[in-house]
Amino acid sequence: MIRVFLILCCFLCVQQDEPAIAWNTSYKLSWTDFKDKPNPKMSAVAVTASGITFAFSVNTLDDQVVSFTSEVHAHFYPEKSWYKKEMADTHVLEHEQLHFDITELHARKFRQRIDQIKISNRVPDELRAIHDNINKALSQMQRTYDSETNYSRNVEAQAKWKIYVTKALKTYSKYKLDH
Repeated sequence: MIRVFLILCCFLCVQQDEPAIAWNTSYKLSWTDFKDKPNPKMSAVAVTASGITFAFSVNTLDDQVVSFTSEVHAHFYPEKSWYKKEMADTHVLEHEQLHFDITELHARKFRQRIDQIKISNRVPDELRAIHDNINKALSQMQRTYDSETNYSRNVEAQAKWKIYVTKALKTYSKYKLDH
């Protein structure tokens, strides 16, 4: 049985020493991006490590929050991603790309929710709560995607998911980062 797994790596801030590929409209993953050695004990054809990195800072005056900044990025982690050359094909790669696109979709949803925050002393707590909720929603969507596509084997379901995610990314295009 061939299975494709996804590892979600969600960090509070970007780790500078870990190679990462930021999501970009004009860049699509290739098998050369998958740098880790395959685990022969796993039945998976490929493992994609992707996740949302998040950082924020709050400015205060007289113990009152007066402003804040935040950064939200969708990343792919080459050193934690792998594939089995003898079993992988372009269809599986497209499945993996869509996992990364789903991560970007949730990064955009995260930025939208941040955009709606009103300045108050609750900003740090609100940001952390949004972060937790987005990561839960991301994990759930990734699991649903794999389940409905049977880990890429259901070609019709895969095509429907591609259309859905493409439309959703367009819906949230206001929250796309320009790279």
